[in-house]
Amino acid sequence: MRNQLIRLAIQYSGQYGAITRALKEHEQPDETIRIQRALTVLDEEYPQSLRDLKYPPYVLFYIGDISLLKSKCLSIVGTREPSYYGIHATEQLVNEVRERYTLVSGMARGIDAIVHRNAERTIGVLGNGLNYDYPACNASLYQYMREKQLLISEYPLDVRPQRYHFPFRNRLIAALSEDTVVMQAGVHSGSLLTASEALKLGRRVHALVYPYDDASGQGCNQLIADGALMLNIEGFGREKQAVDK
Repeated sequence: MRNQLIRLAIQYSGQYGAITRALKEHEQPDETIRIQRALTVLDEEYPQSLRDLKYPPYVLFYIGDISLLKSKCLSIVGTREPSYYGIHATEQLVNEVRERYTLVSGMARGIDAIVHRNAERTIGVLGNGLNYDYPACNASLYQYMREKQLLISEYPLDVRPQRYHFPFRNRLIAALSEDTVVMQAGVHSGSLLTASEALKLGRRVHALVYPYDDASGQGCNQLIADGALMLNIEGFGREKQAVDK
């Protein structure tokens, strides 16, 4: 059954709805499809945090250090076009938390790339197959992640990036961590979708506060106005860890 699930995911290019229909109809996949390295929802190693999702991925294709999925994660997201303030604050936060958390982000340019490049342990969640370096400007980062860190995707190896993949991908970024931090977001930013997914799961959302006249951060300010936690970079997470101990 496990290999059948992987083959169905490959056959239907990772499309959740198509895989669901195939399972309901007891469809048998093409047995000639070569198995790709993956975790399935049937595996004990499959992250419990992803089972909390309304639509947990049936299959997670991966390359790199899969043990990172068992570590304590923190999701950090933000705009592809960060300001100096956003860049500096992200570097500060990563420096503060890098020894205590595996950092999760989406491998986009901008805030995501800053997170992955500066983290000690990091997971990149893709909206395309693992054979594609998207965006191309992050090609060297992709190589580093494959060799030293972890890349995961619900899309098989050769699936090209599609615009509609990324909002759905964001639910995985939110689910993998108890806390999601939005470092910079305009009012229509995709990062707000990740924050929304985190809230649906009952996770904590933090946002960096911005000057009232800085449009590039108004999405963050709106999150705070709606009840998100105002980001306190210094000592982030230490108080909760002390209580847990």
